[in-house]
Amino acid sequence: MKRTIVFLSSAVLALVFFASTSQAQQSPEKLSNQQLNTLIATAKTSADHERIAQYFQAKALEYQAEAQEHEKMIAAYKANPVVSNDKNRTATIGHCEYFVETFDALAANSRQLAASHERMAQEAPAKLPATGK
Repeated sequence: MKRTIVFLSSAVLALVFFASTSQAQQSPEKLSNQQLNTLIATAKTSADHERIAQYFQAKALEYQAEAQEHEKMIAAYKANPVVSNDKNRTATIGHCEYFVETFDALAANSRQLAASHERMAQEAPAKLPATGK
């Protein structure tokens, strides 16, 4: 019985390890604003520009998700006759429509920045030459 428990425990730990490893590889790198600004200011290699491109691709997805969430709220507000009257329309539906437009624009801008850095990554050297220091 103890062998079975030890074997199962080891198997579960292995599954958790591999699951967390694969999630780490799939999720984009989180950069603070300071890290992003430093990376943008010092980017020289294709890997640097790829990191920046991935950051902006992830931001585009976040912005698009926010826009979709506000689109769902618009539908919910319109479905509720209490809040879809003229008095509440500006305060609720108008608010959500504004954010749908705003987040859609932010997503488009982020995709453009990602595409720019992907082009820069193709043009940049893979590695910097050795400086002999």
